[in-house]
Amino acid sequence: MISKTELEHAARLLKEGQLVAIPTETVYGLAANALNAEAVARIYEVKGRPASSPLIVHVASVEMARGLARDWPEAAEALAARFWPGPLTLVVERTEAVPGIVTAGLGTVGLRMPSHPIALALIRLAGVPVAAPSANRFTELSPTTAEHVRASLGDRIECILDGGPCEVGIESTVLSVAGGAPVLLRPGMISHAQLEAVLGRTVAIGGAVEGAHPSPGMHERHYAPRTTVYLVRNGQLPAGRGAYLYVDRRAEAEFAVAMPPDAVRYAQVLYEALHRADEARLEWIAVEAPPDGAEWSAVHDRLRRAATRE
Repeated sequence: MISKTELEHAARLLKEGQLVAIPTETVYGLAANALNAEAVARIYEVKGRPASSPLIVHVASVEMARGLARDWPEAAEALAARFWPGPLTLVVERTEAVPGIVTAGLGTVGLRMPSHPIALALIRLAGVPVAAPSANRFTELSPTTAEHVRASLGDRIECILDGGPCEVGIESTVLSVAGGAPVLLRPGMISHAQLEAVLGRTVAIGGAVEGAHPSPGMHERHYAPRTTVYLVRNGQLPAGRGAYLYVDRRAEAEFAVAMPPDAVRYAQVLYEALHRADEARLEWIAVEAPPDGAEWSAVHDRLRRAATRE
């Protein structure tokens, strides 16, 4: 457990413009005071993140979110009431209080109220919203434990709060409710169907964009281990020594990981399994394509991007 003293220290660092790695229910985030442009600039520097990729701002209440939104539509109110705190990011028009560096210069901002008690307690104690992308180098495999953060960024940040393994395991669903019709920008474990059920209307699926992205996670290559990833079917593994992640085992490999047959559980352990396979330092990681179906859309998205070649 994180002590009150540790939380107070982390809150003080945030208020001083420093970076703190924090646990959320999705993945660990690299947090800075979202209203401090210089602190946010350090996030981009430490991660090696391009300025065209915006950051999600984490809040401790709906009231805090409304204070950062130039317009808070009925859709945002309904979705926040249903899914916050939780793994849903709402993209809305921003106020001038949010620095442009946070939003890649766009007039919109992604807002989320995390459900992890440590993240919420820290934001409340610091008294500021925090920008917090995943606490890893840009496009690399997201961290779901404090040890993953230490291995990736431990020598470049002031504080890591260890809240144990993340419960959801992949990044939040991102939905734009700015400018009219809702658009799903990034799939997550809150599904397309769940969003439509709350809104009572069709939710469009966003596509590729030129210039600044309206959401994180829209680069073709993302969430990738250092080891080359292949998506395979029927156990058609590459030649050489590698790791094999599967639900239904079809082949033999030097390093094999059995994955859960349930989409929610699979997402919870996916990044941990990829980290373990990556640490084995083999020639490749082959992932047997998971089942089809709407409930698997976020998992398929992460695997497709991890397997994309630059």
